[in-house]
Amino acid sequence: MLRTRITLVVVAATLLAIVVSVVSSYRGVTGMVADQFDRALVDRADAVAAVLDAGRVPAERPDTAEQLLLPDGTVRPLSPGRAALPVPPGALAVARSGEGRLTAETTVGDRTFGVLVLGRGEGHGALVVSQDYADAERMDQEFLGRISWTTAGSAAACAALSWLLIGRILRPMRRLARAAERISSTQDLGTALPAAGRDEVGRLTLAFEVMLDALRRSREAQQRLVQNASHELRTPLTSVRGSAELLQRARGRLAPEDEEKILGTLVTESVALDELVRELVELATDRQADEDQVPLDLAAAAEDCAERFRRRTGRVIDVGAAGAGPDRDGAVVVLARPRALHRCIDNLLANAVKFSPGDTPVTVLVESAPAGAGRGRARPGVPYVRLVVRDLGPGIGPEERDAVFDRFYRGAGTQSTPGSGLGLAIVHDLVTADGGTVFAGTGPGGGAEVGFTLPRAVPAARRG
Repeated sequence: MLRTRITLVVVAATLLAIVVSVVSSYRGVTGMVADQFDRALVDRADAVAAVLDAGRVPAERPDTAEQLLLPDGTVRPLSPGRAALPVPPGALAVARSGEGRLTAETTVGDRTFGVLVLGRGEGHGALVVSQDYADAERMDQEFLGRISWTTAGSAAACAALSWLLIGRILRPMRRLARAAERISSTQDLGTALPAAGRDEVGRLTLAFEVMLDALRRSREAQQRLVQNASHELRTPLTSVRGSAELLQRARGRLAPEDEEKILGTLVTESVALDELVRELVELATDRQADEDQVPLDLAAAAEDCAERFRRRTGRVIDVGAAGAGPDRDGAVVVLARPRALHRCIDNLLANAVKFSPGDTPVTVLVESAPAGAGRGRARPGVPYVRLVVRDLGPGIGPEERDAVFDRFYRGAGTQSTPGSGLGLAIVHDLVTADGGTVFAGTGPGGGAEVGFTLPRAVPAARRG
């Protein structure tokens, strides 16, 4: 569990800090205590030597023992009734010379003594003062015991406080996890998320909220697509089924012209179904989504698409590009996906050819635009390139300029015209996915003008 792991990390870090502090303090305190005992030993030796020089016997102390070491190695305690303590190696040399001093340690049983050997002059041996380290060892043990209990108590208090505080800090994350689990189990994207704060958990909550909003919009779009598709598929399927049942019942008894008419209806409706299914798949999957955006000459792409339609329909399709000359490429080069861009232009040309008289021209104009005006999300301050397809058909009324990009929309005067009502919806989805906008309206000479804007590609020299 995250709460337990974080608590363990905090406690481990606290213990490490305490141990480092304790070790440093212990070394410092141990050194100070040793220095104090060494100074006390020296002071005691000097005081005893002064008393002996005055011809008096030094007063006894329970923690020290004084004795004389004669040049012949004889040890004589200065306190009656006390046993002689062993002298350290090197003490006899000081006693024989009567000069210098020697500091050492000696052990008697389980007790440790600090020993100071002080020369008293030639022929007078040396003074040996021993101090019991029992008090120092007791202080050392008490210090370690207290530090141990203090460390244990601090660690316990740190663990309890960390557990409580971390639980409070992680409370929003637990709420978010419960909400995510509820959404996962119920598939209810409308589940409310906890209020977002200003910390990292709040940012995570906001990210979840944005993701859920995108999922909700996607699910709603899928549901609308399914509902609209089922409605649009019902008519051609009914027509195909009725024609097929009629042929099945007639079994060759129909007149040739009636049979030909029914077969023609079957072919027409099958073609319409094929086109509708293909566009539905295109709209639902966006098969161009795996393409990367690259710089493309929009005028050249428009000319390629127009040439295909000229050969296919025999219609007059004029393509014009603004910015001819040395600035032409910079004016009409856009960032887009190649197949998606050609599909958009094809759909606009097919729409213009379908809804305009066969003896009228279709015009395609490519020009630079100051901003991406129309339906979509334009980026402020980004230069755009505009492509517009104009025809001399019935035109698009002001009330229909946004609706024509909706899926399955059919204008009042186009209900009898073959088509799925998805062509401009596909243009809208593909263009907005590349950061562009779409627009529709009435052309300068009447008829409709439909087009899109895309971000202009910045030349490499300018990027540098």
